[in-house]
Amino acid sequence: MSHRSSPARAYDFLLKFLLVGDSDVGKGEILASLQDGASESPYGYNMGIDYKTTTILLDGRRVKLQLWDTSGQGRFCTIFRSYSRGAQGVILVYDITNRWSFDGIDRWIKEIDEHAPGVPKILVGNRLHLAYKRQVTTEQAQVYAEKLGVTFFEVSPLCNFNVTESFTELARIVLMRHGMERLWRPNKGVCDVAVISGDSKTPAE
Repeated sequence: MSHRSSPARAYDFLLKFLLVGDSDVGKGEILASLQDGASESPYGYNMGIDYKTTTILLDGRRVKLQLWDTSGQGRFCTIFRSYSRGAQGVILVYDITNRWSFDGIDRWIKEIDEHAPGVPKILVGNRLHLAYKRQVTTEQAQVYAEKLGVTFFEVSPLCNFNVTESFTELARIVLMRHGMERLWRPNKGVCDVAVISGDSKTPAE
């Protein structure tokens, strides 16, 4: 994590997040839904890695996110192990219409714990717009998230629903963990975001 101090800075904080999950869960859809920021790797090559930046506003502070999808074809590989270094947050993504992708989150968590231990995580159920094909209920995912001790979101990049909110919540968790609350007093109206619970939203814990 870096904190820019230039008088003309374009952002206040820079965070590196990894999107983790099987290759068919729609991580690319999530990145493609972000309209701002760069889509090319700052290192000048992609090696099959999707990359996007976006800037969010968190209680008046501009937080620039570097978002990396390093899963390749859904295999655990040296690319993930390399790019997991220096990551401040991990977004665990599954497809709500694909039970196998949800069950596979356990495998990704083991990989993360080995190569990026202690990094804050959130659980994201993608493709909410296909809820009529749902194979993973909201309640099942919520129970699993509580077991992991992470916040849970269901999102739809197609409908522009909860994508930015999920990133914002993870950024808040990361910044608070690093003691950034000393720099400003969080405003619950801005920082607290919601997750889906049935037909209504409930505050994220």
